[in-house]
Parts: sequence; structure tokens; C-alpha cells
Amino acid sequence: MSRPIVVLAGDGVGPEVAAQAVRVLETVSARANLDLRFEHALLGGAAIDTVGSPLPDETLAACKSATAIFLGAVGGPKWDTVAPEIRPEVGLLGLRKALGLFANLRPVKTIPALAAASPLKNEKLDGVDIVVVRELTGGIYFGQRARSETEAFDTCEYTVGEIERVCRTAAELAAARRGRITSIDKFNVLDTSRLWRETATRVFGSEFPDLEVEHLLVDAAAMHLLSRPADFDVMVTENMFGDILTDEASMLAGSMGLLPSASLGDGGPGLYEPIHGSAPDIAGRDAANPCGAILSAALLLRHSCGADEAALAVETAVDAALRDGIRTRDIAAAGESAVGTIEFGQAVIERLSL
Repeated sequence: MSRPIVVLAGDGVGPEVAAQAVRVLETVSARANLDLRFEHALLGGAAIDTVGSPLPDETLAACKSATAIFLGAVGGPKWDTVAPEIRPEVGLLGLRKALGLFANLRPVKTIPALAAASPLKNEKLDGVDIVVVRELTGGIYFGQRARSETEAFDTCEYTVGEIERVCRTAAELAAARRGRITSIDKFNVLDTSRLWRETATRVFGSEFPDLEVEHLLVDAAAMHLLSRPADFDVMVTENMFGDILTDEASMLAGSMGLLPSASLGDGGPGLYEPIHGSAPDIAGRDAANPCGAILSAALLLRHSCGADEAALAVETAVDAALRDGIRTRDIAAAGESAVGTIEFGQAVIERLSL
């Protein structure tokens, strides 16, 4: 039985990096007999330009019936002047909400071959292996909002149930890793964070008593991510804090172009995408780093297809390409030659061992 994968290439460099991820998935599917079937649909700015909506009904219907969804990137300055309710990012937020994708997993692991690409000293990077679990369907991005010419407000809202489910997801992940979890909030100022900490403390204490638990304020967490990154195992936090902290954490690896993500719910299709944006300044130049996209494809294989061996093969092939000195321009050191998006994708395919 075939497994339908909906590809939402999106905007900017999205189509370029998505194309390389799909090439890798097609290769893996053929070699491992996974029978993946790819269907392309519109989301974001590309959808606005074509049908006037950032999330067409046809796209949502296709995603709901898919095994998994792969996304390139959405947005860009081209759509800065459209009405706020139809901005490209609204399409992505609506898709996450419609599919109940409440947990966003963002792995951050340093690669020794790329130590020079990180602004941190090498000794800070040794042993860094973090998964940030970001709550994805609540918080300030989905709360009540309004603006006038002279004022505006955005409301951060959370329920106990929303906090419980993402904390359980993060705790289960930590229990299968090194047994440490860090919950991040702004307990000293925000009522939503007080509810978050009380709920997280109860869930961890009653359901996961063997975990080593740490609570950090978000500003302290931002500092400790740079001063002691190897101390963290699994980090869990609310929507906006997770969005900001994972962009910071990408510098541990050396570039936002390197990091993948998986957005998961209670059953149903998962959504997989690199954490970087649409980078319109380099779109169409064969200059984008497809690592994050290809590693997101590995997460798709692991979480939506149950193909752990194939996922590991993709991750190993990416590591091998980097160890062999294959670099896109964002991670190339001074004096190193850089390859384009397509050539890096080909280098990964050539190193796939399945």
C-alpha cells in the first residue's frame, strides 16, 4: 500500500531545498521498498498568488489524508503588504492548528566537522545533543489580538490540557534519551508561565518521577544555551519562547540551514520542515543549504513511516558528506570551496547506504 506524502514547497528557497529532500526520499523509498508517493500542493505566498488564500481547501484536504507532509518554507517581503489575515505564515499556522500538531521537535546536535562554523569555542560544543520541544498550537501566536492606529495587543493563552500534553511528549522523549528535562517559562512575570510551571511540575513529578527536572526562566535559558549547552538533554517550552530559543540554538550547530524539525500530534500526519525561513535574498541561486530539509526528511521516515533504519541511513549520509568537506556557502570556512543546493543533495544521495 502506497504512502502519500504531500509536498508543500512554499516560497523563496523552499522549492529548492524541498526538491533535494524529495530526491533523497525517492531514493530511500526505492531502495527500502517504502512505496512513498509524492503529491504537490500550495501553501503560503505561492498559494496567495495562485488562488488568493495561504491555505487552500484542497491543500488542507490533501494533508489530512496524507501519511506525512513535507514543507520547504513560507513567506517573504513580497507579501508584506497583504492583509494580516491572509499572510503566508497564517497558512502554516492554520495547517498546524487544523491537524492538531501541538509538539514541535527540533533536534540540535553539533557536528565536529563543522566546529569552525559555530561562533562558540570548540570546548563549549563538545557533546551538545539537545531536543527542544516547542508547544505549537497555543500561546501568543493564536490568542486574541487587535490593533488601532495608536495601540495593539496580542494575548498569550494556555490551558492545562495544552501544557500537559506537550510536557508528556517531551518527558517521554527525555525518558528514552538521557533522562533530563528542562522546562522553560517566565514564571516571575507571566500568569501563563505560572500555570505552565505548576502543570509541568505536576506532570513530571507524578508521571515521570525518574527524570532529572530543571526549571529555567527564558532569559536565563537563553544565556545558558550559550554558556553550558552540553548540559541540556530535552527542553520544553511554549510557542514563542521555543521559536526564539531554537533560532539561537541553531548557532550551536553553525547555521540555521542545518536544523530539521518535526511537528507531531496525537496520531494523524506529521509535518516536517527545516527551521530556516524562505531566505528570498538567495532564492533561485542554487545557494541554499538543504541539510535541514534532508534531515527533516529523515525525521519523516522515523516518525511517520516507522523506518528507523532508513532515517539513520539519511542522517549518516549527511554526516559523511560534511566529514568529506562538502560545504554550502553558509557553512564554508574562509578558503573553503562551496557547492550549490543541488550538488549537496547529490553528495548525500551518493553516500546513502541502504
